[in-house]
Parts: sequence; C-alpha cells; structure tokens
Amino acid sequence: MIKSFLMLGQSNMAGRGLLQDVDPIYNEKIKMLRNGQWQMMTEPINYDRPVSGVSLAASFADAWSKANPEEEIGLIPCAEGGSSLNDWHPEGILFQHALSEARYALRSSQISGILWHQGESDSYRSLHETYYDKLTLIIETLRNELHLDEVPLIIGGLGDFLGKTGFGQQATEYRQVNEQLQHFANEQQNCYFVTAADLTANPDGIHLDAVSQRKFGYRYFEAFSKRCHVMEPIHGEEQSLKVERDYSKTEQIYLHSMDLASGKITYAEFESQMAKVMQP
Repeated sequence: MIKSFLMLGQSNMAGRGLLQDVDPIYNEKIKMLRNGQWQMMTEPINYDRPVSGVSLAASFADAWSKANPEEEIGLIPCAEGGSSLNDWHPEGILFQHALSEARYALRSSQISGILWHQGESDSYRSLHETYYDKLTLIIETLRNELHLDEVPLIIGGLGDFLGKTGFGQQATEYRQVNEQLQHFANEQQNCYFVTAADLTANPDGIHLDAVSQRKFGYRYFEAFSKRCHVMEPIHGEEQSLKVERDYSKTEQIYLHSMDLASGKITYAEFESQMAKVMQP
C-alpha cells in the first residue's frame, strides 16, 4: 500500500522555487494525488497558484524513496498560499478540504506523516501570541478526525531572510513565530521541528528558492526518519540537489511525452524516441 503524506500550510509548503533552478525529480514510485488519482509526481505538486513551483515535498519524497526503494510514496497537496492560522481553523474551507483529500487518500494509502509549514502570515501584529493555541486546535482536530494520533508531524521554521525586503518586509515577528513552533514541537507528542537556518529566498524576500526547498525537504526527511528535531543544517544535504538514476520505461515515456507537449520535440522525434524505449 502507498505510504502517503499530507502537505499543509501556506506558500512555502506549496512551493515557489523556480523550476529551472534545480534538476527535476522523476520517479514512478513517487506519486501525487490529483483529480482523485495517484499520478506520477511532477512539480509543481501543489498547484494553488500559477506561480507554484519547487516545494520541499519533492526532495522529502525522493529521500524517502531512496530509503524505501521497494515501496511507493504519495503526496497529498493541500497547502494554500497566503493562508493564516485563522484560515486553517477546523470549521474553515482549507481544513475541510484537507480532511476531504486525506479521507479520499486513505481509501488507497496509509497516511504516514504530516508535513506542515506556515507562519509568514502570522509574523506581524503580535499574532504570534495566539499561535500556539490556534495550531494546537488545528492539529488536535486533524489527528482526531483522521485517527492519526501516532503519525509524525514535521513542522518547519521560518527563514532568517524575512522582515527585510520585498513581500517579506512585513514578517518582522518571524523569530517569535519560530519560538512558538519550537515550543509546540517540544510539547506535542510525535512532533518534530526543522530549522530553516542558512536557507535563502527568491528575490521577493518571502519564498524559499528552489535550492533551499530541496535542502529543506532533506531536513524534513531527517526529522521524520530519525524522529528528532533538526536544529541546524545537515552535513551532506547538498546531495538532495543531485538527481542520478536510470529512468524506467514508464518514466522515459512520461519524459518524452512532456517534451512533446512542451514543444521541445516534434511528433516524429517523439515516435523515434518511443520506438527506442519500447525495444525489448
């Protein structure tokens, strides 16, 4: 059975890393839930906006797949850019949508973890003062509704680039939110905090760039696999940027189909490539 993971939070969970800045990850054992079906993962996974791009979930899934090469992993994208904790209240649309997607995923998968990243929209006007209580209500309700008490929850910190430039200028209280996130992870069972230390942003000053998203996902997997907090960058996390593998027949067909659809090759070239792929 597919081991699946919920993606919850705002834009840095959805992903805004530029697709051209990192090597793509293609692996037929890594799936994403789209239109009620498990499809082979391709980025953007969490298409909440036309500007969606690279997220931490892809490198998390890649690291998981390397550790579990015989199994399949599924990603359940439910993050919404710009959303605050108030937007994630259990009676609201975002929470109810996530519940619906999770319940559908449970028909054909086992939810094995929850990936959470949110806080930029609560990093001003002293919203951090109510962050812990609001997050507690969200997570406790989610666990109760889906019977996921024992499932690890991985929550990521906010980047030190916030509060300075671009769209991130207003997030001046990100340090206080990080304190609340760490406090939550220390107090709650089966919850682990992952630092965003040394990660960098797109020029907009608020969204993690593609390289940082790859590293962040690697840190998330470290926290998940070892059931521990990750409080500093991990030695060797640059390996999350390397994609070195032989593609299966299914993956090759997918890649050539993508090239055809994007106009990189003609139909004649596509037929030629497919003939090579289908050779015994």
